[in-house]
Formats: sequence, structure tokens, C-alpha cells
Amino acid sequence: MRRNLIAVNLLLVALIALAGFQIRRQYLEQLRRQTEFMSAPAPAAPPPVVQVPPPASQVSAANYIGVAAQLLFSKDRNPTVTIEVPAVKPMPSLPRYYGVMNFGTPRVILATAPGQKQKSYSAGETIGEFKLVTIAQNGLVFEWEGKTVNASYSDIIDRSTAQPESSAPAASSGPAPSAAKTVNAVTAVSSTEANKPGLETGTGLKACQPGDSTPAGAVVDGYRKLVTETPFGKSCRWEKIN
Repeated sequence: MRRNLIAVNLLLVALIALAGFQIRRQYLEQLRRQTEFMSAPAPAAPPPVVQVPPPASQVSAANYIGVAAQLLFSKDRNPTVTIEVPAVKPMPSLPRYYGVMNFGTPRVILATAPGQKQKSYSAGETIGEFKLVTIAQNGLVFEWEGKTVNASYSDIIDRSTAQPESSAPAASSGPAPSAAKTVNAVTAVSSTEANKPGLETGTGLKACQPGDSTPAGAVVDGYRKLVTETPFGKSCRWEKIN
């Protein structure tokens, strides 16, 4: 009996040892697989597919012309730009020239228009819309609307002077001629009329006419011709003899 009990105990010890061996073997195998799994490199994942959106269209001002032309809050809005140019004021006619005199300060005889009242002016004075800036030897310099206007004497001289006609002979029975006619003040004045004193420029003074060839000191119709040298050239005038 005792011998059977020892055999049973030995058998149980052998079974326990075998079970322990199997358990250890399974543990070591599981540990090996775990180590291999953990040390094995992970396979690289494929790169993700990125959908690139199409590029935005270029912004153009012409695409928004309708917004500017049909703005509801501003009915007068339109794409047409109107530039208003101010009207240019036309320059009036230059004053008419009748002569020059110099008694220390040069002065010219001018009128705003043919047939208007004549008056002597010095540099700095105003005639009509013009300001007389300079009295030069070859002409006058005016200022108008901030602009400089150069005028030669031949351009502004009054060529529409009325001169009386010669009297008709007493024996003529025809109609009497008209009292005066308009002639050219430079080219149509006879040598006899040109050599006489011209328009009165002051008390006891008269201007010389264009084409006057009378020598200095000559006496005609109670006036003596005086010619003086000035920075602007020769100054000619007729002085009444007292």
C-alpha cells in the first residue's frame, strides 16, 4: 500500500514537472514572438493623395464694369469720363497807336479803338484790358490776362484816319465832293500833308505824322518841329510858337 502511494506521488511530481516545463516553453515561445514582432520594422505607409485645387482666375477690372456702371446707390455713375475744358477767353484788339513823345519820360498816344478818344500813356498805365509794360524803339509790350503781348508800331498804327478832300475849282458846276474820306495813314498821305503837324497831344504840342520829312527847326502853320534823341530813338513833335 505504501509502495503504491509513493508511486502515485512520484507520478504527480512528474506530471507537475512536465506541466511546468510546457508552461515555461510556451512562455519562452510567446516571448520570442513578441520580441520578433516588436523588433520587426513597420512597413511604410503609402503617401496620402493630395487633391490640389485649380488656380484662381486672374482678377480683371473689366469683369466688374457692370458694378460701376449700374450702381444702385448712385444713378449718375457711368464709365464715361467727361473732361470739361474751360472756354478760352479771346484776346481783344490791341490799342491803336498814333505817336510817341519824350519829355524825360517816354509816352505814347493810344486809343482803345479807331475813332475813340486818344490819350498819352506811360509804362505801367492801363488802357482798356491791357497794361502798357514797355515802350521800346521798335514797338510796345502789353500785358493781358498775365500774358505778354509784343506789338510793333507798324501793326498797331491807326491806318484809318479821315482826311479832307481838296476843294473843287470855283468854275466847276458839278456836285461838291464829300467833306472827308478814309485813307491809309502811312501810304496814302501826300508829302505836303505829311510834312505838317499831326494830332494834338497836349497844350501847344502836336505829333509828327508818319512820313514827315521836314527838317528839325522848320516852322509850319505856327508850329516849330523839334527832334530830340532818346534811348528809344528820335522823338519828333511840333511845338506851337508863341
